[in-house]
Amino acid sequence: MLEPRWLRAMQTTTLYAYRMPEETFELEDRFYISPGTVDALERVELGDLLQLHADASIELRSAPGLLALWDEVTTSTLDFSGIRLRNAAVA
Repeated sequence: MLEPRWLRAMQTTTLYAYRMPEETFELEDRFYISPGTVDALERVELGDLLQLHADASIELRSAPGLLALWDEVTTSTLDFSGIRLRNAAVA
């Protein structure tokens, strides 16, 4: 789910995916963390993120404001993260 004002950025922002060696990473809560510095094995520019979602048959919805949905998400059975909600539009 994203706000309409982010659609253009999803298509035009340069974003890279880094493939890392698995050996030094450990599961901490829901995230994998390496206790030391790690050199990437590969860096790939992702391109148009909206197109990547479409190509992978991932449904991506747009909503005028995400904060209005937050209470519903946090009381649902979904696994969630609100780490980027600081970028949400204030209603």
